[in-house]
Amino acid sequence: MLIDQLGIRFILLVGKTIPLPASPALLDAMTNVTVTNDEEQGDGFQMTFVIDNSTGIEYDLLAGGTFDVCNRVMLGVLLGAVPEILIDGVVTHFQIDPGNEEQGATLTVTGKDVSTMLDLEEKNEEFPNQPDFVIATQIIASYAQYGLVPTVIPTTDVPIELERIPRQHETDLQFLKRMAERNGYVFYVEPITFGVNKAYWGPKIRTGVPQSALTTNMGPATNVERMSFSNDPLAPVGTTGTIVEPLTGLTLPVPSLPSLTVPPLVSSPTVPKRTRIFRDTAKQNAATAATSAVAAATNSPDSVRGTGNLNTADYKNVLRARGLVGVRGAGLSYDGLFYVNSVTHRISKGEYSQSFTISREGTGALLPVVIP
Repeated sequence: MLIDQLGIRFILLVGKTIPLPASPALLDAMTNVTVTNDEEQGDGFQMTFVIDNSTGIEYDLLAGGTFDVCNRVMLGVLLGAVPEILIDGVVTHFQIDPGNEEQGATLTVTGKDVSTMLDLEEKNEEFPNQPDFVIATQIIASYAQYGLVPTVIPTTDVPIELERIPRQHETDLQFLKRMAERNGYVFYVEPITFGVNKAYWGPKIRTGVPQSALTTNMGPATNVERMSFSNDPLAPVGTTGTIVEPLTGLTLPVPSLPSLTVPPLVSSPTVPKRTRIFRDTAKQNAATAATSAVAAATNSPDSVRGTGNLNTADYKNVLRARGLVGVRGAGLSYDGLFYVNSVTHRISKGEYSQSFTISREGTGALLPVVIP
């Protein structure tokens, strides 16, 4: 599908195991597409098609099994010569609206990223003497048929069988997320190229080259249609707790440790005003208790969040979630680098817009200039 006014081509691949380019008739029947890349809620997509019995498209969409549940779907855009894959997913739901004499029938197809295939079967497993990152690598590697490439960051806590045994009592996806949370990590799957996906299990990535800046209130350079910020000083959470030293029986405090969200993005971070008491650390060894403290500090929300909407024709790029982006023209307190929490892509014939949510741990830019 060509987005004529912007000179951007839409990419759609579908198939049971290996997705192939969609037929021209299928692309013509498509009216709009929404793709959401969200760190907290996961990635998903929704497509709407007009069903026309006279062209046979109804058979292709329904009876032909094009969008059977768990079929692979890849959605992307082509800006210039570089393809940008927005999501590699699977169909999870579809809905038919028969329409009426004035409005034709439509088919709405909904899906999630391929990590959904890790969430189909509950398991009961034990992993004695294995640290969490080794377990995560094993689980991800077992789904190689979906193009998952494990990108796993090591953890420091090594469980000893006499003290505790890591156990799984849920699906692989839920287990990976639970292990990630207790280490202050995140787990997500995002496409690298056609049929290849990075399965990342580790701390938030707050390094690397920032994406093209979000610019507001700067005349012809403005590429954001709207942008607003909120500041919640009560969002960050401090931690406190104790452990019992097994040899002497002494009760020792768990030190307040910094989060894994480094490097810092602001000159004035928000100091936590709330404190969370660890009630299970007394049963843990020092290493496990320290990991729990770091994870709690890391998992607490950022105090500053921004939301907005941009027109891709002005931005000239695809904004990617789970990376850094610069902000210009918002004032001294809110200019600078932000972490991109989510991006929603809305595509139809002649239009491509992106809405976003960004966040960071306080106010004030670290650098005097934001690169456009």
